[in-house]
Amino acid sequence: MRFEPQKRHRRSIRLHGYDYTQVGAYFVTVVTKDRACLFGEVVDGGVRLSSFGEITCACWRAIPEHFSNVMPDEFVVMPNHLHGIIFINVGARHAVPLPGLSKRFGKPGAPVWQRNYYEHIDRSENELIRIREY
Repeated sequence: MRFEPQKRHRRSIRLHGYDYTQVGAYFVTVVTKDRACLFGEVVDGGVRLSSFGEITCACWRAIPEHFSNVMPDEFVVMPNHLHGIIFINVGARHAVPLPGLSKRFGKPGAPVWQRNYYEHIDRSENELIRIREY
C-alpha cells in the first residue's frame, strides 16, 4: 500500500493550534490491545497487579532513563490501562515502543498497547491537582 500524504489516515488527537514544543504537563491514558486485562485484577476495591503490571510500573518509572527531558509524575496501572501525568521539558517528539517489548508478555510480536492514546494538556496548577487526585 502506497502512502498518500494528502489523505488523512487517522484522526489526530492533538489539540488544534496548541504548540507542543513548549514545556508542559500532560495527562495520558494508554489502553491495552483489545482491552485485555494483562496488568492485574480488581480485588476488594483495589488493583492487584500481575507481574506484567509490575513491569509496566517499572517502565513508567524508567521513562527518564530513555527520555532525559521527560519526568513522570503520578500514575496508576489498572488491569487494562494506565493513567499518568508526564512533564515534558522540551518539544514533543515521536517515540515508538522498544523492539521486543511484547515478548515480555508471552506472545512474541503480539501488540500490547492499542494503536492510539488519550492525552489532556494540564493548563493550570488547579487542573494538575484535580487530575492527581483522580
